[in-house]
Amino acid sequence: MFLRCTKRKKCGKEHRYWTVVENKRVGGGRVVQRHVLYLGEINDSQQEAWRKSIEIFEDGQTRPTTVALFPDERLGPIDDQSIVRVRLDGMQLRRPRQWGAGWLAGQLYEQLELDRFWAQRLPPNRKGTPWDLILQTLVSYRWIAPGSEWRLHRDWFERSAMADLLGGDFGLAEIHKLYECLDLLLPHKTALFDHLTGRWKDLFNAKFDVLLYDLTSSYFESAPPFPEKDKRRFGHSRDKRSDCVQVVIALIVTPEGFPLAYEVLPGHTSDKSTLRNFLQKIEKQYGKAGRIWVMDRGIPTEEVLAEMRASVPPVSSLVGTPKGRLTKLEKKLTALPWQRARDGVEVKLLADEGEVYVLAQSRDRIGKERGMRRRQLKWLWQRLQELQAMTLTRDQLLIKLGAAQHQAPSAWRLVKVTVPTAEKKTKKKPKAKAQADAEAKTEIQTEVGVKFEFVLRKDKLRAVRQRAGRYLLRTNLSRSDPAPLWEFYIQLTHVEEAFKDLKGDLALRPFHHQLEERIEAHILVAFLAYGLHVTLGRRLRDLAPGLTPRSVWEKFSAVQMIDVHLPTNDGREVILTRYTQPETELQMLLRSLKLGLPAQPPPKITAAPMPAN
Repeated sequence: MFLRCTKRKKCGKEHRYWTVVENKRVGGGRVVQRHVLYLGEINDSQQEAWRKSIEIFEDGQTRPTTVALFPDERLGPIDDQSIVRVRLDGMQLRRPRQWGAGWLAGQLYEQLELDRFWAQRLPPNRKGTPWDLILQTLVSYRWIAPGSEWRLHRDWFERSAMADLLGGDFGLAEIHKLYECLDLLLPHKTALFDHLTGRWKDLFNAKFDVLLYDLTSSYFESAPPFPEKDKRRFGHSRDKRSDCVQVVIALIVTPEGFPLAYEVLPGHTSDKSTLRNFLQKIEKQYGKAGRIWVMDRGIPTEEVLAEMRASVPPVSSLVGTPKGRLTKLEKKLTALPWQRARDGVEVKLLADEGEVYVLAQSRDRIGKERGMRRRQLKWLWQRLQELQAMTLTRDQLLIKLGAAQHQAPSAWRLVKVTVPTAEKKTKKKPKAKAQADAEAKTEIQTEVGVKFEFVLRKDKLRAVRQRAGRYLLRTNLSRSDPAPLWEFYIQLTHVEEAFKDLKGDLALRPFHHQLEERIEAHILVAFLAYGLHVTLGRRLRDLAPGLTPRSVWEKFSAVQMIDVHLPTNDGREVILTRYTQPETELQMLLRSLKLGLPAQPPPKITAAPMPAN
């Protein structure tokens, strides 16, 4: 195996992408190359670490040894009763099931000590139902192959090795127990936040002095009406599904992506009305501290920002600002010099009315926004020329222009379109039917072929080009160095990544529950699965940079568990439960992540058959 580098130019900048490649010899003496792991962009030190890992792994390879197997017929009589002869010709392989991803989920679950946390809070009931193991099954299922509880019960559990890993049986997937387990979770949500925060501090020395706050929505196909206080409501949908009821999910994460807390809010909740309650919630749970809240524009109000500045100790904030405020401050900002924050990023600082405004300009973002606008404007200009060549009535023309505006809204603002006004129709006396039909035909003929004009608004294009790649931030932090402020705001992408993981890899929806309490418990299970996801991502950043949690999960998913049945000469059966040998790339991953697979389960032998009467 070796590292291969692929270079690509993007937005005028050269990017280097790395892949672990393995040579394989095929027929005809040819050698083909197989991509083992895609690492993405890694720095020089991470590249060197991967090279050393590959060298250590290859040096540590041992040659396989060949053993001889002798059929039972070739052995002589044996007097030792402790020796059992097996018949290799009757060997059978049964119940292949997925083992590797479930084992990895269990390792992450134990690293976060969630097994201990839930064992204390979800003790078995009088019938001995292991609620903590049922919950671990639900969380592992949500992380590995998310779907409904019914699918877990009917299909997934039997195709997985969760029973072997947890020392249980199919009782862990009994459908009513899965639903009843959800009913036990919500009272422990606050304690869970405290526990996870402490574990991430212990494992990764995580800091929670900078908090990233954002909201998303998730919709339901279920139709109203709902109970009066139900949180499923119509509202502004970030999923572009305004026809469905929804709930709003507010989430707080750290710059490293660790979730600190979340809240499920009614679907018609306004973004501006959520911040004050969350500030109080965090202060009540974690105490007052000099935290920095990073938010996008539209979340805080001026009143809440004033309360944050006036609190003791003051609560710091860094907020995105609408472009309208940039227009008001443009003259003052123009006179200030640019300061370098990092390669390709420049900023300006302006103190005004007790706050500091940060104007940031990114070279990569300038190229990206200009490229997007250029493509959109080119398409719109070509479409307008096509419409101009068509023979259309005025109503048909307006419909097609509206569709073009919807397709290219940003470019539409840079083009002035002039459509002839419609003639006002005066009320006339009734006429004979023949005369009225003739005038109607004449009117239709005059409507056909309506022409319009369009020109480029060069002044607006000039202003938009000048502001490309720039955004204005406001903060009450008194810092002379603007680079950390810009870094804090850019880290808001971690919240967006969390929402993307919840809705994508962890498949938060569709919701298969009708009761509001179970919907919130479903979100809590997804939150726990995201905790495993982000923990693995943090481990990878230190031990195997360049890899994503999903790519590692795919490698572990290849490890299966199989039952090997070997009949004996005395009518019994030896059962060997074995997980398959990891492939080369997975062995390298295990070494990099400092994980060791457990010993194979001990063999079992069935009881002797009953003697015949």
